[in-house]
Parts: sequence; C-alpha cells; structure tokens
Amino acid sequence: MDELDIEAVAETTLDEPVLIEGLPGVGHVGKLVADHLLEELEAESTLVRRIYSQEFPPQVTVEDGVTSLTCAEVHAVTPEEGRDVLVLTGDHQAQTNAGHYVLTDAFLDVAEDFDATELYALGGVPTGELIDEYAVLGAVTDESLIEPLEDVGVEFREDEPAGGIVGVSGLLLGIGERRGFEATCLMGETSGYLVDPKSARAVLEVLEARLGFDVDYDPLDERADEMEEVIGKIQEMEQQQQAMDVPNDDDLRYFG
Repeated sequence: MDELDIEAVAETTLDEPVLIEGLPGVGHVGKLVADHLLEELEAESTLVRRIYSQEFPPQVTVEDGVTSLTCAEVHAVTPEEGRDVLVLTGDHQAQTNAGHYVLTDAFLDVAEDFDATELYALGGVPTGELIDEYAVLGAVTDESLIEPLEDVGVEFREDEPAGGIVGVSGLLLGIGERRGFEATCLMGETSGYLVDPKSARAVLEVLEARLGFDVDYDPLDERADEMEEVIGKIQEMEQQQQAMDVPNDDDLRYFG
C-alpha cells in the first residue's frame, strides 16, 4: 500500500460546498457533530472519498465479522435547506507530526476537488472541570470572519485556547490559509474527561445558524442524558471517597 491513497468512491456536483472536519479529539466534540450530521442527513448524503494512510494506526475495524482498513471518509451532503457540505470524519488522527501535515494536505485536496473554498474545523477546549454553560470559542484565518461568528454566539478570547490548536484542526487553518481557504475553528468548551454531547450540541447550533441546515437534536440530547447519569455516578463515588478520607475524632487522638 502507498503511504497515502485517496479512493474515489463516487462523484457528485455540489454548489459552493463547505468542508466540515470532525475527527476525534478532546471530548470527541468534533466527531460527535460530524456523526450526528451524517445520521440526521443520511438521505441527502453520499460517501465520495476514502483516505487511507500509513499514518493511521495499523488496524482494521470489524462490523458483523467483516473487516475494513482504517481510513478517513468524506461525505457529500446536499440538505434541503442551507449550504452544501463535505463532512470529513473517521475514527483516528495521524500518529506522527509529519502525518498530520500529509493528511491535512490530502483533506484539502479533496475539498478542492469539489470546489470548496471554506472550511470549519471542529474540536473541544478542555476546562479541567465539569461545566453547566457551554461556550463555543472561535479562531479564524481572517479578521473579517469574526463578526458574523460573534453574531451567532461564538466567543473570541485573547490568548485562548492556550497553547494554540494542535492536530488536523489547527493545520486545516494554517495550511488552508496558505492554499486560499477561508477557515474557521469552532471549539466547544468541555471538561475533557468524557465524551461530551452537550458541547457538541453547542457547536452544532453555531454551524446550523451559519450554514442554514436543519437537524433534529433529540438523539444528541439522549446521549447527553446518558452522560449526565455517568457524571452523576462519578460525582457520587468522589463524594463517598472524600467522606472515607475525612478523619474522625478517634483517628485524630493518635496524632500530636
């Protein structure tokens, strides 16, 4: 197998499409958004490209006993309302720094094949603590892109995210700008501990407002409720552990 192989699965004509990247990352925020879009708009979507690379982990996925080599996929989506989109998703990112560059160029090549000139990279920003209100932070390749995003609730904070944006999401902006793309990164705040459907919903609402499509949030909300139960159990266990760690009077008399 070559170091990189782009398989043309199908061809279709799109009207000024926007690339949306949703690969795994902090809180799986971007991947949750991409997967939810494809599930909700399944009737209007077509798998158009598979990207294989030696930079992906050396493994296959198994479904009903049938294996498939690890890859990234690009789906063309033509919703009844809103912009046409190319949705990039997969189960893995590259394993090396060089691999991130190789794959990012490949993803942009695919976008150019379909005449896309805009892109949204999606991800999560870890807060290190459980949160109730989910903000969406933004980063863009041109200052002119800021105001329209602020109008739909995206926050632009000085020096955040700390340390910049790593992986494909960051490189899509960096390399994308050099290749003439208008690029935006939308980052949902998340604890960073667990898969975060609530953060994904906050990001998806921004995309919906910007691109004009319409999706049902019920399946995402159901996953959020399931995660709330998990979080509640974790908090209960932490409280029980803290109670066990607090010394009583009998313990204290042995010290001093």
